[in-house]
Amino acid sequence: MSHFSRLRKFHAFLKYKRDFQRYSLRKVKGYEIVMHWLHNKLTRTQFLIFSGILVGCTAGMAGVVLKMLVHYIHYFITYKVHFSTQVVFYLVFPFLGIVLTTLIVKWFFQGQARKGIPAILYEIAQNSSFIPPVKMYSQIIQSAVTVGLGGSAGLESPIAVTGAAIGSNYARTYHLGYKERTLLLAAGATAGIASAFNAPIAGMMFAFEILLTGVVFSDFIPLIVSAVCGSLLSKVILQEEVLFHFESRQPFNYHNIIFYLGLGILCGLYARYYVLMAGMTERFFHKLKLTPVRKAALGGIFLSVACVLMPPLFGEGYTTVKELAAGNAQNMIEHSFLRYLPLESWMVLLFTGCVCLLKAFSAAVTIQSGGNGGNFAPSLFSGAFLGYFFAVICHTLGVQTIPVTNLVLVGMAGVMSGVMYAPLTAIFLIAEASSGYDLFIPLMMVTVIAFLVVKWFSPISPEMQDLAMQGKIFTREHDKNILSLLKLESMIETDVQTITSSARLREVIELLKKGHRNIIAVVTPGGQLEGLVTLDELRPIMFNPDLYDKLIVKQIMKPTQAVVLADDSIVTAVDKLEKAQVWDLPVIKDRQLVGFISKSAILNQYRSMLQEHSDSAEA
Repeated sequence: MSHFSRLRKFHAFLKYKRDFQRYSLRKVKGYEIVMHWLHNKLTRTQFLIFSGILVGCTAGMAGVVLKMLVHYIHYFITYKVHFSTQVVFYLVFPFLGIVLTTLIVKWFFQGQARKGIPAILYEIAQNSSFIPPVKMYSQIIQSAVTVGLGGSAGLESPIAVTGAAIGSNYARTYHLGYKERTLLLAAGATAGIASAFNAPIAGMMFAFEILLTGVVFSDFIPLIVSAVCGSLLSKVILQEEVLFHFESRQPFNYHNIIFYLGLGILCGLYARYYVLMAGMTERFFHKLKLTPVRKAALGGIFLSVACVLMPPLFGEGYTTVKELAAGNAQNMIEHSFLRYLPLESWMVLLFTGCVCLLKAFSAAVTIQSGGNGGNFAPSLFSGAFLGYFFAVICHTLGVQTIPVTNLVLVGMAGVMSGVMYAPLTAIFLIAEASSGYDLFIPLMMVTVIAFLVVKWFSPISPEMQDLAMQGKIFTREHDKNILSLLKLESMIETDVQTITSSARLREVIELLKKGHRNIIAVVTPGGQLEGLVTLDELRPIMFNPDLYDKLIVKQIMKPTQAVVLADDSIVTAVDKLEKAQVWDLPVIKDRQLVGFISKSAILNQYRSMLQEHSDSAEA
């Protein structure tokens, strides 16, 4: 046995002993003993693959249960209830859904505000991928109430948050490191998305394209196995009408390229409209001086009225999308007040156009007024209606060769790409859902064009923009990602030498003798910063004793080039140091001097953090 093998076994023994002592302090469950034993017997890669299977199955089952529950509620209301009763349901249920969700959050979950995909990204960047355990079930409960009772939002984002929480807390339970914890977090979200759409590749693209932005990983096998587990559970348990699946479509015809190009531009513009509407709605509800329950009631009233006028806005809307893809748009009108009017082609065009425009607003109201949901389903829904609307216009203008189903499918991918800033996820999602791999060319054309259009307006997704600007989530700038993990307050040097502006040079020299710094802060009697005295200013005069009692500090101090505020991010502090071209800057809080931040301290912490988060292979 080699020396390194002995060291490895000794290290495993010490880890086993330490973990055993930790477990012995509390009541140990049987499966934890088995998992602990496996953790010590298996290699890192083997244990991660095994963990990916467990996390994938758990997150996938959570997604399946939620999708099945909400689907059957919607199916009962839409197809098994008489129209007159259905109108009552549309008036009451969406209102109740948002209000009840707000009350549940207030009473049982202490008013948790952060939700959706930004919540996962925040925990990865700012909380070392630790997600509160409550999110393993809170998102399911909240979204089931909101969307199940008619909220015009999607279940996929809550499912992704639930899966991410499952993966994170699994890693926490078995004391895995940051890289493994982040990987299993992503694996849980991957399984959730894969189960929601029965699309394992789309689930993986979602993890790589959105969750793991700025995080470098070579371990991706756990993502694959978790995606497979989530998708298999969806395929085995969910029935065909629940699955996000489309059968009817036509082969790609290159003669229609010009129409796909036009649809791509239209999808990009609509996606921009969608995110602007979401932002405006968020600001509107944020400015309202109302209690959360009253905000929920206001949003619920609007949503209920919208669902009565436009029934497709009720819930996720995937059933309506399938009818559009199958060319059965008339069924939508039969379940609305337009059923009493003679069916005309212009009526279908007007109805689908209004639904498309109102969906962006109704989804934003659902989420911002107090409901819980995401933008996956609304973006896909809107894209389907936009594609159908575009196809009907083309047919009206005499272009009969346009395949309606193909435009519906490709429109879904285009709008999702623009809203989520995730073209690869959109491409593979629709390709898997429709078995339409021969549609790859139009899918890629439309999604890329839509993505470029929204990127032209805003380089970062507006949903993430505020957090990205504050340095609270990772971006593709890896250096800034590592910097954002550092905490400014932990690096402030508070052992500062201070002096007043009226003091003599002699007092400054005495401070220099006693201290170990080459910088002295000049402050008022109240502790406010006036300027700085550095060794560079003192060097020409410090060896001339004749000046010790003639010069006062005010004559030799220099004004501060910049200051760092105590609540600044570390990225902001680094930018200020670079612009001022100095190694130290004072830190101010409430106009009082707190201490100094030095470039050398930041560099030392940065190197340490970089080593901790590097993706080095482990045995």
